[in-house]
Amino acid sequence: MEVIAVAKNIRISPRKLRLVADTVRGKNANDAMVALKFMTTPAAVEVSKTIKSAVANAENNFEMTPADLKIIRIYAGQARTMKRIRAQARGRASRVLRRSSHLTVVVEEV
Repeated sequence: MEVIAVAKNIRISPRKLRLVADTVRGKNANDAMVALKFMTTPAAVEVSKTIKSAVANAENNFEMTPADLKIIRIYAGQARTMKRIRAQARGRASRVLRRSSHLTVVVEEV
């Protein structure tokens, strides 16, 4: 049975989040948490939180053992983009896009 956890409106761009998600895809949940602990990027913290939430969902809602859980799907999609303005020379302005993302983790008992 698949168990899902979703983190919405994470203030990290999906492109940066996908780099971290690709490293833990297909791994055991405990092994993924250990690998994420040694990554220095802020995206690793967000991915770690979402994996921990998926494991807790599986344990509490479906009585699965956390040691047997494997990440079968993990993906980051685009959320809302905040549009800001940065001043440029000669009175002009340019747009700054602050991207955010939704992260979905699906775990399954092996």
